[in-house]
Amino acid sequence: MKQLQRFIFLVYFFVASIPFCFGAQSDLVEQQQIDKVLLSLKLELETAKKDSASVITAQKHLQLGKYYQKARVYNEALEQYNNALTLVQKYDTLTVFLKNEIGVIYLSLKNSSKAKDYFNESILISSRIKYVKGEAKARSFLGSCYEKEGEYLEALQYQKESLSLFKKLGNKEGLAIVNENIGSIYEDLEQYNLAYEYFKKADEYFKKINENSRIGVLNNLGDINRKTGNYSVALTYTNNAYKLAVQFQDMYELKSAHKDLSKTYGLIGDFKKAFDHLLEAERINEELISSQNINQLNTLQAVYETKQKETQINSLLQQKKISRANQDLLLVIFGTTVLMVGILFVYFRRKRKENLKLQKYKQRMLKAELERKAFEEKNLQHEVHVKTSALSRYSLHISQKNKILSDLSLTLTNMVDRKNIDVNANIKKLIKEINFNLHQEREWVEFNNFFEEIHPDFIKKLSLLSEENLSPAELRLGMLLRLNLSSKEIASILRVTPDSVRVARYRLRKKLPIDQKEELVNFMIAL
Repeated sequence: MKQLQRFIFLVYFFVASIPFCFGAQSDLVEQQQIDKVLLSLKLELETAKKDSASVITAQKHLQLGKYYQKARVYNEALEQYNNALTLVQKYDTLTVFLKNEIGVIYLSLKNSSKAKDYFNESILISSRIKYVKGEAKARSFLGSCYEKEGEYLEALQYQKESLSLFKKLGNKEGLAIVNENIGSIYEDLEQYNLAYEYFKKADEYFKKINENSRIGVLNNLGDINRKTGNYSVALTYTNNAYKLAVQFQDMYELKSAHKDLSKTYGLIGDFKKAFDHLLEAERINEELISSQNINQLNTLQAVYETKQKETQINSLLQQKKISRANQDLLLVIFGTTVLMVGILFVYFRRKRKENLKLQKYKQRMLKAELERKAFEEKNLQHEVHVKTSALSRYSLHISQKNKILSDLSLTLTNMVDRKNIDVNANIKKLIKEINFNLHQEREWVEFNNFFEEIHPDFIKKLSLLSEENLSPAELRLGMLLRLNLSSKEIASILRVTPDSVRVARYRLRKKLPIDQKEELVNFMIAL
């Protein structure tokens, strides 16, 4: 065992000291190829944005995202996938595909938590739209997340659910991949018999699809046999994987084959072959790392150059314009000055005309508004005058009616004194009716209504100003004073003596906050 450890240490020490370089011409060709592909994809995307439906544009974002993902420029890939998601419906097969790809990127970045979020969303959408293939893939990816976290029971559960869905579809590629994933989990659990069983199933499915897909499974079968001590069988499987990797120029699987062969030969004691294969595995690994780094760097450079290209073109065009303009600078300045002066002249002249028109328009509008208000005020004054005259006439009418009725009542009373029995009964009846009519309040109701139309707030203001509650008789007196009637006229209307009116005025004055020098009539008119 110590001899094997010493051997491995020497191999790694030797490999670490190997110089590594790349040809500048090869790098240039690769950079040009990346620029060409990226430019083509960008052009297709811009064309789709202008001329195509949103779904087509989303597919172009997806193609560009796959390109970035393959180059391991994950930030750009995520941006393209997210842009595509904004263009497609939530419940769509393309949405499922995009979420699965985003989850795979986060899984590659060892962000299992975020990856699981996307795979779970993909499962929910697939289940709702009955997209079985998308759900099967999402469950398989979710199983891989749990495997990376060491949660093998959950990993097996999701992989077997995925396997069941792929069986329902009869999808051989999906069955092959999931069987290989399950075998990998059992290998981690050191349940080699079960791992071998699932790896064999995966190999059978891959045989029906293409030979290239078998390489990884053959390496896994070699691992299982090596771990269980079947070294000769392990070498057979690994050598078959090696041959297919060489045939299809799959450098990743070729590296794995060399590494597995190195381990197997080391275990059977053939250290020279173990050393040779390990050395070759490390050489290929260095090439792959360098190639990946260069490819990633070239892609990033292409992305940067693509984003800067438009700015550079605009800058060059601007410089060209400036160079040409310098030759005619004085002429341009003179022409610009003349043009600006002309434009300013025309602008201010037009502005002045517009201001004059606006002022005239405002003046006409103001004049029309003043005329309208004057007309309205004249109408209101006329209406008030008419109503005031009518109210005065109505008051006079009441006064005259009361006087006539009083005179008639007096005459009829005198007639009663005469000794005419036949006439007396009828005259008494007439007197009774006249006196009854004199006490009717209907005229006062009509008078009140008429008064309130002309002076709507008078009663309210008078009541608020009074220190004590005003009686109906006092309110009537106030209304008659508001009409600027004399005490004699008021006495006639109220059917009282002028002395009674003076007493009533005095009592009303005491209840109101009136200055001693102010006339009661003026106070009422001012309300």
